[in-house]
Amino acid sequence: MSTNQAIDTNRAPEAIGPYSQAISAGNFVFLSGQIGIDPKTQELSEGIDAQLEQVFDNLEAVAKAAGGDLASIVKINIYLTTLDYFLHVNDVMEKRFSKPFPARATLGVSSLPRGAMIEVDAIMNLS
Repeated sequence: MSTNQAIDTNRAPEAIGPYSQAISAGNFVFLSGQIGIDPKTQELSEGIDAQLEQVFDNLEAVAKAAGGDLASIVKINIYLTTLDYFLHVNDVMEKRFSKPFPARATLGVSSLPRGAMIEVDAIMNLS
């Protein structure tokens, strides 16, 4: 018997496929990848800095809907269309997170949905 629960908020973009914004499973919440779509306009933000800010706004909105916040994130995966954005990511993460920082993987990818420059997914621990 599954005790998994879907998390949904209108403060983050709707899923653009057959998946949930997040799934709560026990004390863990698995946040689906977010790209820099503004949930009010459903439009992709322009430029890496705007997309980064929007991605973390979206993640934070889903985390709050699940009963946590960015500080509850224990693992984060970042997908970039060019690793030239790596330092931009570090700057935003230093502003949004505090020590101990979450574990992280950063990967260069050839493309992302809707032409996004960055996508981020995460795992949150609510215990």
